[in-house]
Amino acid sequence: MNGNMTRPLDRLDSGPVTETARIDAIDVLRGFALLGILVMNIQAFAMPRAAYFNPTAYGDLEGANLYVWLAGRMLADQKFMAIFSMLFGAGIVLMAERSEGRGSATRLHYRRMGYLLVIGLLHAYLLWPGDILVTYAVCGVAVYPLRRLAPGWLAVLGTTLLAVGSAFSLAAGLSLEYWTKEALAAFTADVWRPTPEMIESSLAAFRGSWLDQQPLRSAEAFAFQTFVLITWGFWRAGGLMLIGMALFKRDVFSALRSPRFYAGLIAAAVAVGLPLQAYGLSLDFERGWPVWSFFIGAQFNYWPSIAVSLGYVGLVMLACRTTVLRRLTRPFAAVGRTALTNYLLQSVLCTTIFYGHGLGWFGSVDRLGQVGLVAGVWAVQLVASPLWLRRFRFGPAEWAWRSLSYGARQPLQRTQVPKP
Repeated sequence: MNGNMTRPLDRLDSGPVTETARIDAIDVLRGFALLGILVMNIQAFAMPRAAYFNPTAYGDLEGANLYVWLAGRMLADQKFMAIFSMLFGAGIVLMAERSEGRGSATRLHYRRMGYLLVIGLLHAYLLWPGDILVTYAVCGVAVYPLRRLAPGWLAVLGTTLLAVGSAFSLAAGLSLEYWTKEALAAFTADVWRPTPEMIESSLAAFRGSWLDQQPLRSAEAFAFQTFVLITWGFWRAGGLMLIGMALFKRDVFSALRSPRFYAGLIAAAVAVGLPLQAYGLSLDFERGWPVWSFFIGAQFNYWPSIAVSLGYVGLVMLACRTTVLRRLTRPFAAVGRTALTNYLLQSVLCTTIFYGHGLGWFGSVDRLGQVGLVAGVWAVQLVASPLWLRRFRFGPAEWAWRSLSYGARQPLQRTQVPKP
């Protein structure tokens, strides 16, 4: 540890947010999103990477497996990531507002993002290449200077960033007819429809030991943190963070808007978001899932998924406003308060189940079976998170992140009194 860790920095920085200052509805929504993210991530844990994008690339797609995949695509794909990204932006504004009175907000924020980047890199290269924390850390640095803008400007800039990411995909899709045969074949094999030999190589790697997995895990993590970040991740996550800042300033995440407002979000999801997605899927199946689906076809989910995610926001906010449902939201709030810990725990549990250093089930669990595993992980997290918080103030990963960010060991146990 460096020398700064030996002295409390509350003389320079404001302390961590107290429990009484938390916005419960945000915790509930964050927990809901964190659990929902696993619905899609389970495919990336359980199957070769291409199956996440192209359902025909690997695994059975008949009967119950088809319905499971359709439900995931319609109700989960990019939706929960969108909510989580928006809440990340809201959190930037919330923490800055609570720290700026002591003049420490900027310094604290960049330290938090720096340590989040380190956590993400360790997660990606040592455990699971599908990590999103690196993307969030990079975007968190970029959007922070814009936090004071009015909600309207934040929404416009956020939509602009989203449009840039969309433009990358549209440009690539529209240019497909000009690609050389070699370039199209290479992209197809690497991303969209791997050859049988490539599938077998992936299965052998992730069914092998931790060291056997490392070359492929590192290659996939590097691609995600470079090419995917530049062409998709930064624009998608960064744009949603700005929109999240705008929505937070309009009290959307605090359950303070009218029931009619939240009902309108749900109606837009049902009347606009879901039908557009369904139309896009019909085109994909009609065309036989060509590479076109990766670029052009994906736009029928890229934009409508935001409407569906806001529909979920409406549902959760209405639940938080309803007295009889409030008790049911408490486990979700506990998961949300320990979101970083639970995100990493999902990776620990799932890689132990699917990778060779654990049970080695990679590539052998169909989509219906994955549903059962998701339910099992949810049960663990919904039960364990409230139990943990009865004794401790933070999740273990949150505690480590906070201690590093503030430069001083933070009190973890509830009975522990903070040192001056």
